[in-house]
Amino acid sequence: MPHSTYTKNQPLNTPSEQDGVKFNFITHSRGESRICVTNQNKEFLLIRKIKGDKTLIKTDKVTRVTPINIVKEAINAYTKITNAQITSTNTNIISEKLKPQDEYLKDIDYFVNEFDTDKEIYIEIGFGSGRHLIHQAKQNPNIQFIGLEIHTPSIEQMLKQVRIDNITNILAVDYDARLFMEFIKSNRVGRIFVHFPVPWDKKPHRRIYSQDFIDEALRVLKVGGSLELRTDSRKYFDYCVELLTTQPSGHITIDINKDLAVSSKYEDRWKFQGKNIYDLKLFNNYENEEKNLNYDFSFDKEVDIEKLDKEFDKSAIVKDNFVVSFSDFYISDDRHTALLQLTMGNVNRTVSKYILIQNKKASYFQGDPLPTSSNIAAHKIIKQKVQCD
Repeated sequence: MPHSTYTKNQPLNTPSEQDGVKFNFITHSRGESRICVTNQNKEFLLIRKIKGDKTLIKTDKVTRVTPINIVKEAINAYTKITNAQITSTNTNIISEKLKPQDEYLKDIDYFVNEFDTDKEIYIEIGFGSGRHLIHQAKQNPNIQFIGLEIHTPSIEQMLKQVRIDNITNILAVDYDARLFMEFIKSNRVGRIFVHFPVPWDKKPHRRIYSQDFIDEALRVLKVGGSLELRTDSRKYFDYCVELLTTQPSGHITIDINKDLAVSSKYEDRWKFQGKNIYDLKLFNNYENEEKNLNYDFSFDKEVDIEKLDKEFDKSAIVKDNFVVSFSDFYISDDRHTALLQLTMGNVNRTVSKYILIQNKKASYFQGDPLPTSSNIAAHKIIKQKVQCD
């Protein structure tokens, strides 16, 4: 990560500007500082940390921005404006060869803010090589397919084949499937494929299938739509059967060693070894209400920095579906600006954020968190903490 180490320098006054980089404010906590900078219309933080007789200035991972040259320019501007005597650095500006964004690879913000289609949607969770996903997309050109996968080489392999075959109805996203469907509108999905998920026999809390996952699946499925499991694990199959047969409504179907039009190399291997393949389908019978994703993450009361500083303690609140962990509190010399560093969200996929407090008003630095149910629940706790309720 970009950084510089130096021995001596002059104090940095804020607000100030050097080579187009704006230094907005500085906050401190126990020998570390967070410096808010703006470069090329992007606002982020730099970390200043004293290490013996030297000082380190580096990028803050929580507020990282791209391309990386934006951060390097900010660090170089800092050392220049403070006349720092540099002992080491890796902030030389080099020509960055930017990889063009694949039009079929989307981040989660796209599905929160932009995604909309009149087409019926099919979702495949953990598509692996993409053989089944691509086959389905070819057979159903009027369906919008969304493939979820967290293994980058698998995503690249699938998208390479998409380009070769000129397939235009697949979107891929690297995101936790247990959280993703919260951003899909109700009654829009025809089929959800979960083929050969990791059984997680020793860590069952990491399984895709859970009551929360089933509830979200039933919400997004249209009437008659199906959630489809295919697995070679008898333990996972039995676990899912137990889950589905305790639902208050719906109907399921079970097949053993059913042949599909396309199979993965692993499935072929398992069949050759004589292993059974289990199919379990849950069908949705009811239309569901639309989910409101326009949650207000604001803070509605003035914030007393002095009181918050006095009452601040590193603490963690862990619930069944969310966690909030407060890690540090940084305050400016004039005591008018502060940053509260924390971790929030789903227990299995937390996000680190800062709360910025200026002129007695609080807001999330670099924008609000995604409106997941876990983030919404976490915000209610954070709001009480920040407002000292």
